[in-house]
Amino acid sequence: MDNLKISKLYDLTQTIAAPLLETVEYPWEALSKISAFIKETGEKLDKDEYECKGENIWIAKSAKVAPTASITGPCIICADAEIRHCAFIRGNAIVGEGAVVGNSTELKNVILFNKVQVPHYNYVGDSILGYKSHMGAGSITSNVKSDKKLVKVAYGDKKIETGLKKFGAMLGDNVEVGCGSVLNPGTVVGRESNIYPLSSVRGYVPEKSIYKKQGEVVTKQAE
Repeated sequence: MDNLKISKLYDLTQTIAAPLLETVEYPWEALSKISAFIKETGEKLDKDEYECKGENIWIAKSAKVAPTASITGPCIICADAEIRHCAFIRGNAIVGEGAVVGNSTELKNVILFNKVQVPHYNYVGDSILGYKSHMGAGSITSNVKSDKKLVKVAYGDKKIETGLKKFGAMLGDNVEVGCGSVLNPGTVVGRESNIYPLSSVRGYVPEKSIYKKQGEVVTKQAE
């Protein structure tokens, strides 16, 4: 289970949420703590760099936020991030430095590391996206099981209890998700892996892999 740990998935120098993630072993354990962390951290942010734009909403002065975007706190939008037309941020969201939240993209209870891109019609809920991870147009995280039972992470022949009803996906650093893909509840994708377009993904995808379809995951070849 070491591959599911924060230390294997993320470079914590690339997120303002490092102090939160350092307090837990597995990334989904941080989901219930995002709101409180934002409120505590926001009060300490440098007022020369951040503005408080509403109740528990802190936006870096260098960030670009479209006037049509809807933002509900608690939320921190870091330096040089871009929030595009009709983005919908529903609260408990950390948007990292240089990250892009695009047209009609919806965020809820998430941590986006620096340079993350969710630029076109994405839904990202109850999830953590690592440094420079990218979700193609229309790809989403599904965060609630159809039977409404608690989410388990499938790791080989093991089923890991999370105790969570809502759990989307944990994407490691530099993960690429193809257009139109669905990341089912409890998905964990290792660093530098690629997901083919139109995939339905569940369970653990090893780092440096290519996910072609269920049951067909291959290791990337060294160039």
